[in-house]
Amino acid sequence: MKKFGFILLLVLSVMVFSCGKNKDQELKKATVQKGSIKTAITTVGEVVPRNRLEIKPPIGGRVEQVLVKEGNNVAKGQTIAWMSSSDRATLIDAARAKGEEELKYWEDAYKPAPVIAPLSGFIIKRSVEPGQSVTISDAIIVMADKLIVKAQVDETDIGKISDGQKVILTLDAYPNKEINGTVEHIAYESETINNVNIYVVDVIPSQVPSFFKSGMSASAKFILSDNANALLLPSEAIKKYKGSSYVLSENKDEKISAVQVETGTDDGTNTEILSGLSEGDTVILPDAKLSKQYFSSVRGGPPNLFGGSKK
Repeated sequence: MKKFGFILLLVLSVMVFSCGKNKDQELKKATVQKGSIKTAITTVGEVVPRNRLEIKPPIGGRVEQVLVKEGNNVAKGQTIAWMSSSDRATLIDAARAKGEEELKYWEDAYKPAPVIAPLSGFIIKRSVEPGQSVTISDAIIVMADKLIVKAQVDETDIGKISDGQKVILTLDAYPNKEINGTVEHIAYESETINNVNIYVVDVIPSQVPSFFKSGMSASAKFILSDNANALLLPSEAIKKYKGSSYVLSENKDEKISAVQVETGTDDGTNTEILSGLSEGDTVILPDAKLSKQYFSSVRGGPPNLFGGSKK
């Protein structure tokens, strides 16, 4: 009697298992396709000059001409401004009061002093205008050789970062524009920010876009792996069972079975399929009910014990 009851219970279980789906309910499916998949560490950063240089006048006095403006590119050795010493400024003003001839004589005899660009780069700040008096301690122009991103990497991730590593940069002001970059330098000393140890990593853009501005907030995505020709499935199609990965497949007789697959990179949206499926294969995207039927109720054994019918 006990044996008969067990068989009856088993038959009822199979009937419930087999009839759980409505015949008219369409299964959601996905196809294995080739595509690109990346894994990355994303962190915050700031656009800053790699080398920031404040240019101060060689003499105190008056600014006669400023030959550059913010954003201008300049070459090392280029004259970017002209200065009069306090003595020359006084003399030129007195000569100007005596007429054009006297002024021209002293302008030719007493030349202004040039302010020279000490490196090749661009102007990020112009602090003076002609006629303004300055001292030798005043920064009249600020230059930079190149804008970079200084990214903050948590100490738990710094071991995954290396020189020359590929990085994708985005700015908060331009979130839809990606800029390729590489790691140039990793700090040897940590900093504590909000009670977290971080390392500053210098990221050099392969090409600095015109919309880069010093001080802008940025995001840096450090690429850990990048496969441009991977077999991909939506991550929701893959289920874990006893440490292995499975997908649900339906044959021409509408029989559903679980197929074991080997997976690789998972970016949170798609998962790389290393073996078990081929390009063009179709699998089922199981909803909660179907997942429970085919996975949660299984007590052990090889994948063929997952088999069943959707009818």
